[in-house]
Amino acid sequence: MESLDKTINSYLDVWLGPRDPRVKGWLLLTNYTPTFIFSVLYLLIVWLGPKYMQKRQPFSCRGILVIYNIGLTLLSLYMFYELVTGVWEGGYNFFCQDTHSGGEADMKIIRVLWWYYFSKLIEFMDTIFFILRKNNHQITVLHVYHHATMLNIWWFVMNWVPCGHSYFGATLNSFIHVLMYSYYGLSAIPSMRPYLWWKKYITQGQLTQFVLTIFQTSCGVVWPCRFPMGWLYFQIGYMISLIILFTNFYIQTYNKKATSRRKEYQNGSTAAVNGYTNSFSSLENNVKQRKQRKD
Repeated sequence: MESLDKTINSYLDVWLGPRDPRVKGWLLLTNYTPTFIFSVLYLLIVWLGPKYMQKRQPFSCRGILVIYNIGLTLLSLYMFYELVTGVWEGGYNFFCQDTHSGGEADMKIIRVLWWYYFSKLIEFMDTIFFILRKNNHQITVLHVYHHATMLNIWWFVMNWVPCGHSYFGATLNSFIHVLMYSYYGLSAIPSMRPYLWWKKYITQGQLTQFVLTIFQTSCGVVWPCRFPMGWLYFQIGYMISLIILFTNFYIQTYNKKATSRRKEYQNGSTAAVNGYTNSFSSLENNVKQRKQRKD
């Protein structure tokens, strides 16, 4: 394993250049192999998990889901607060910020972004809970793509560009996750479900987040600083892929539901009209029959 790690590291160093020395020796960052193995195991669970649960009763997981979602809500809130204050303390430039001019604030951002990277590993549990509860319809291409790629992308970010312009997407995403995981935590409590109305707006917020991240990343391309240009182009491409997938999810989930509800309403109205007409016709027939009897 050690020789494999050295081989992979040498290829990565040649391909991407020297790593940021400030994260040397940090948990899970020294070698890419653990992150890659976690990702492969995740994909195996996605593939084999539903088959294993096929003939088994679903697990409730209600209590642990509440704790899990509250925990991720608090972690996301912590990361959002620390990133916002770190950016303020470092005097970060919105249009383009390099990775070495923020002083101590850069180290604060790096420490928080490590937690952001690690949270992507924790979030694999989202899918595992879906499998255990047999909510397989929620394990979409978007869901798996987003979860499997984020952990890997942020391993590379943490090793080469762990602060500077990298802060923006993570800050917005942490805020969205405060809303999202608080929603999921409350939805695990049956008595709270009638009062949860903002699920649709979470998806809208995610789409807004991607558009804003593309805009802010593009600023670094138009008004460049010493932040590596290749990372900016990659970020824009990845955000475009998420916009496409999330837009498709939004249309499939909400627009089609609204259309089906309208159709159901129209069908219900038609049925009522037909019911009235049929009753009226039967009433006419009864009257005619009575007249015939009198005659």
